Amino acid sequence: MDKEMENFCNDLLLSVKQMKAGKAARKTKVQISDVTRARLNVKLSQPAFADLMGVSVRTIQAWEQGKRNPSGAARTLIRVAEKHPEILRELAASF
Repeated sequence: MDKEMENFCNDLLLSVKQMKAGKAARKTKVQISDVTRARLNVKLSQPAFADLMGVSVRTIQAWEQGKRNPSGAARTLIRVAEKHPEILRELAASF
């Protein structure tokens, strides 16, 4: 094995040992959007939440990714989903 490959293998082995010991080189924190938090709070999939909100799944995805913002009525429903998810769950069950 040439020297470069040996160094690579040693670095890889060291990296695996560090991961197993819980010593990650970096930690990534993912911020979820208010829309995602509301949807998860209501415990609905994107398609079910889209049906409940009266929009397409693509619209829900755009909101969750921060590409677009919900309109006034949708924002109100999202706030209800955050504060009173049981109400939206009840509505979803009646669909």
